[in-house]
Amino acid sequence: MSRHRIYTMSFAAVYPHYVAKAEKKGRSQAEVDEVIGWLTGYSAQQLQTVLDAGTDCETFFDQAPAMNPARSLITGVICGVRVEEIEEPTMREIRSLDKLIDELAKGRPMEKVLRS
Repeated sequence: MSRHRIYTMSFAAVYPHYVAKAEKKGRSQAEVDEVIGWLTGYSAQQLQTVLDAGTDCETFFDQAPAMNPARSLITGVICGVRVEEIEEPTMREIRSLDKLIDELAKGRPMEKVLRS
């Protein structure tokens, strides 16, 4: 998938995959929402508004209320690439969220996922 296609894809198209991945491993949609909120600052209501509006991924991250400064602690490999080595800001945010959801689905304690 090209970078442009990922950026212009609706976040609402990606979100169900995050939820399904987590639920398949015994985690909840509420936990996925908590992870998204921690990373981006979106409240549950704001997230629902974004999903209902069909906001694209680039805009989702660009307009995030408060990107968490602790996101710099997100490291490791996702999709064969080290998150901390991704230079393009939007792609780094997308892959950071992918990494957090992956950790959640792997059963990592929420405190660890949220870098607490």
